[in-house]
Amino acid sequence: MEISTDNLNNLIQKITSLKTEIQKVIVGQDEIIDEMLIALMAGGHCLLEGVPGLAKTLMVRTMAQALDLSFRRIQFTPDLMPTDIIGTEILEEDHSTGKRFFKFNKGPLFANIILADEVNRTPPKTQSALLEAMQEFEVTYAGQTYPLDRPFFILATQNPIEQAGTYPLPEAQLDRFLLYIKIGYPSAAEETKILSSTTGAKQAKVNAIIGAEEIKQLQKLTREVSISDDLISFTSELVRATRPETTTVPFVKEWVRWGAGPRAGQALILTAKARALFKGRYAVVMEDIQTMAYPVLRHRVLMNFKADAENITADKATDELLKAVSRPKNSI
Repeated sequence: MEISTDNLNNLIQKITSLKTEIQKVIVGQDEIIDEMLIALMAGGHCLLEGVPGLAKTLMVRTMAQALDLSFRRIQFTPDLMPTDIIGTEILEEDHSTGKRFFKFNKGPLFANIILADEVNRTPPKTQSALLEAMQEFEVTYAGQTYPLDRPFFILATQNPIEQAGTYPLPEAQLDRFLLYIKIGYPSAAEETKILSSTTGAKQAKVNAIIGAEEIKQLQKLTREVSISDDLISFTSELVRATRPETTTVPFVKEWVRWGAGPRAGQALILTAKARALFKGRYAVVMEDIQTMAYPVLRHRVLMNFKADAENITADKATDELLKAVSRPKNSI
């Protein structure tokens, strides 16, 4: 179904209003909020990493309140089992006939927005239960497939400091996240505002701005945003340059152990389209690719032991790649 210009502008305005609602509660973190909304528009999932007390959980909760969608929080713990998140069969009895039968009791994954809190605190068995849900938007139990509600958006959090009793996510699981978002400390002015706004009696009221059908429309529109062949070629060259065995970038050969796969290129183009639409444009520009390269490649470029010892991160690799890969001559 075609969307009129007025409806299109209204949808984009609602995304801006959505950010404003979140900012009623969350002080600062503008870039983080933008990236979360871009992931929602692109139809992907986010992994948020930050030290305790940076409002990761509050940010996700506030975003859920501003969306007219079902929301569930799953606190991941070492004893959490796959059936605790997917669901399980229970034995029921038809009182009219006395016949017994198994009925599937849906778990908390059956919601539109899932907060997977401290996802690295649960064992691989339960982490892997998210894989099918994240990629296929369905779960399988006892040979039966159950579709998940759409839109379906997982926001997982993890703490980078406490390593005791944690299970780092394997690369295959990390790759399922569209964006890997790192949350830093607030500025001095922001921290003062946080202390002032969170220690009083007044609480901000967050209103629901946008519903499921409108989000589905935005996700469809995101894929229709224009991108030039030159920018697609640049994205391909950028991703291929992350691979030590094929790159011509000396930095990558020295510091990178494993490069990004084709899914990184798909994620980069899709999030660049979402960012363009978020900014009110209907065509991708070079700035969109460059901005989204960091959260897209952060968890897909694996640094070697030497780089880890020298504290050289994947973001530094992205810096060097963006300098080294030739930009299209006609790019904006």
